[in-house]
Amino acid sequence: MPDNVMDSRPRHTWVASLISTLVTLPLAFVALAFTMLSPMACDPCSEAESDRFSRSFDPAWTVFCCGLVLALIALVTSWVLNRRRPPACVALAVLAPGTVVLAWVVFMSLVDWP
Repeated sequence: MPDNVMDSRPRHTWVASLISTLVTLPLAFVALAFTMLSPMACDPCSEAESDRFSRSFDPAWTVFCCGLVLALIALVTSWVLNRRRPPACVALAVLAPGTVVLAWVVFMSLVDWP
């Protein structure tokens, strides 16, 4: 493309990726810390409650970790698509923190709390 032709694409789509990074990474850290500490909720449980909690915690932990990986993929992809596809970049930048919140909500609903 010649230099004298104006580019019609938005130039500041990187701001969406930057804000998403500044929100997603601390949010994922806090959610991960909470989920890692959540087995302590069953410390005073009986043997039967502890077994029930462990059976529900293990698949919920797997689902949560997969959700965090999806959020990271969305975040990295938003940076990669920054210049090529600005609307997709903004959509993925919004999707990344939403994925962390959704993964945490699914984790909380899958665990059989004592």
